[in-house]
Amino acid sequence: MSWVEHAIWWHIYPLGLCGAPIREPDTAPGPRLGRLLGWLDYAVELGCSGLLLGPIFTSQSHGYDSLDLFHIDPRLGDEADFAELVSQCRKRGLRILLDGVFSHVGAEHPDVHHALAQGPGSATGKLFDIDWQHPDAPTPRVFEEHSSLVRLNHSGQEAVDLVVRVMSHWLERGIDGWRLDAAYSVPPEFWSKVVEKVRPRHPDAWLLGEVLHGDYSAFVAESGIDSVTQYELWKAIWSSINDCNLFELDHALSRHNQFLGSFIPNTFVGNHDVTRIASRVGTDGTVTALAVLMTVAGIPSIYYGDEQAFVGIKEDRVGGDDAIRPALPDSPAELAPWGRPALRAHQELIGLRRRHPWLVNARTETLHLENQRIVYRSSAANGSTFLDMEIDLSCSPNATIRDATGRELWHQ
Repeated sequence: MSWVEHAIWWHIYPLGLCGAPIREPDTAPGPRLGRLLGWLDYAVELGCSGLLLGPIFTSQSHGYDSLDLFHIDPRLGDEADFAELVSQCRKRGLRILLDGVFSHVGAEHPDVHHALAQGPGSATGKLFDIDWQHPDAPTPRVFEEHSSLVRLNHSGQEAVDLVVRVMSHWLERGIDGWRLDAAYSVPPEFWSKVVEKVRPRHPDAWLLGEVLHGDYSAFVAESGIDSVTQYELWKAIWSSINDCNLFELDHALSRHNQFLGSFIPNTFVGNHDVTRIASRVGTDGTVTALAVLMTVAGIPSIYYGDEQAFVGIKEDRVGGDDAIRPALPDSPAELAPWGRPALRAHQELIGLRRRHPWLVNARTETLHLENQRIVYRSSAANGSTFLDMEIDLSCSPNATIRDATGRELWHQ
């Protein structure tokens, strides 16, 4: 899948970006997915080559509580609206990755009600993880104590068959792969069974698992998926800048090198589940963090709004999830002018990355290290040629990127 090695994703949360009501019980149907069409050229101008879309299927509220994995959420539109999005992305050379929530479904999913009514011997009864110990009061097991999220029964064939059908359904409609939400909470052998059925029909599909911590390489090997989210590096990037402790970044880069022997991770400095990078380290720190992201190995993703240095706190007392999943205006022309410097820095650094595609699997070597400064070299063998660049950054924040001859490529 050579196309993946050139991928840089613009990660968006469609319900938020398109201005759909998320928390209100009224689903307010409408073709909001069309608003995204006005942002495709912006994604291209940013330098991205694909859209990593958050949940777009019918759900109870925020998208991760699905009610129907085969239909587009009415708050976004319908299958025709999605087909138009695929078509417009293809015209621009943009790939599409969908968010597959296969750990759990919404508690109001019709099949959950059927399972509870029909009992453990029914097809739907076998689909979900339900405690049938007390026949008069069966209790669905839930995802991480969220009563609105009912777990699938990942030890049964019914769940495997469902996920295979869903993944194949949308791959056949033009998408290029899947982000597997909460993959860490599902046994790797479940994913292996799914991949075994999906891969022969869609050999070019990229399968990315959301894994927070643990043995990344073992998870990839046992599950058969292609990659996982590199949360270790995410944490080290913002934390080392925030705390002026670049030893933390050095340690994470060493670990990152080890993973590359097994797979190429998905790298990022922001997503829909974490505090905004600009909220952590400010605008200048955001650019420094991006300089790291774009000069180390991986398949990078940029979370929408980070390229404008948006601020949005994750903690509930300040705004919760909705603060980091905002609506965007109808067109990029309506963005506030104060975001332009951050946007320009993103375009420059993403452009640098695209001009040096060998960085996708480059190894890093630390040349100088102290609390507030690190100099590392990213390098890769290209046939008989050895390619490298040197990155000098501090928690000031400040960063300079040079090529192997010492020529300055970029400076913050």
